[in-house]
Amino acid sequence: MIKRHIAAFYLLSFAFLLFTSFTDKQPVPQQRQPLKRIIIDAGHGGTDVGAKGRYSTEKDLCLAISLKLEKMMQQEIPDVDLIMTRTTDVFDDVVRKAEIANQAKGDLFLCIHVNSARPIKQTEFIGYKSVTAYKGKGKKKKKYTKKVKDYRTWYLPNPAKGTETFIYNVNKTSGRMKALSQGDDFSMDSATQQEMKLFEQNDPAKMMLLSMKTQTYFQRSADLALTIEDEFKKVGRISREAKQRNEGIFVLHAVNMPAVLVETGFISNPEEEDYLNSEEGQREICEVIIKAVKRYKYSLEKQLTNSGSGNNR
Repeated sequence: MIKRHIAAFYLLSFAFLLFTSFTDKQPVPQQRQPLKRIIIDAGHGGTDVGAKGRYSTEKDLCLAISLKLEKMMQQEIPDVDLIMTRTTDVFDDVVRKAEIANQAKGDLFLCIHVNSARPIKQTEFIGYKSVTAYKGKGKKKKKYTKKVKDYRTWYLPNPAKGTETFIYNVNKTSGRMKALSQGDDFSMDSATQQEMKLFEQNDPAKMMLLSMKTQTYFQRSADLALTIEDEFKKVGRISREAKQRNEGIFVLHAVNMPAVLVETGFISNPEEEDYLNSEEGQREICEVIIKAVKRYKYSLEKQLTNSGSGNNR
């Protein structure tokens, strides 16, 4: 009985090998994960306090939200590695933060900040007051008093509120290209599936490829910024839209990956400051960012799938 089973096994094995030898097999290309490492940057820190509210500071809020984002993202997107530029109240300048991100070879840079608006000056005419003035020069100089208008001045909290997400300024392209050219891995990001040869610095072909890479990262940064603001709108937050800041944001130019800076709310608005400090508010902010990142990740995976399908035709 045992010999019959063995014989049957060998017969089936031979039949299988015979069948597969006549089957036209196409090797399945090994695709890299398009979003495998995210850098989370808590803005400011240490001696760099950032904006101040009535009772809290930007550096503390950025850290609290970033740590919560890390924990929630680990649960929601477990296949992505997370790198924090800081986990404590320390100061690193933007150059060092960019170095951390680039050395980690991140696929996305998320910078967390809170916004602030100057208080609104209020004045009220309250009457006249006497002041001392002088006229003439030298021995002819005489002192006299005159009446001038008197005002009471005070300041009100700025009512500005809502979120806005920044990407690097397209007018700062030269700085962006310099950052990309210094990357050790001179490949388009993992969603493109194309490794590019490292040319000499002055080679026009390299400059053209750098320009392509810059445009790709700009478009992906813009797509994510728009998605983040879209998700904020869905939960009822006021969106001040995705935008480029005229003066530019150094850390967004200096990282070799798509990058966005999220202004999560206005610490200068008492209502928003309470929201930013609350457990509910911080959780909602993190949920919004995670939903946006999931949508962004899915879009990259879809592009990669479509690209792979096209290559097999």
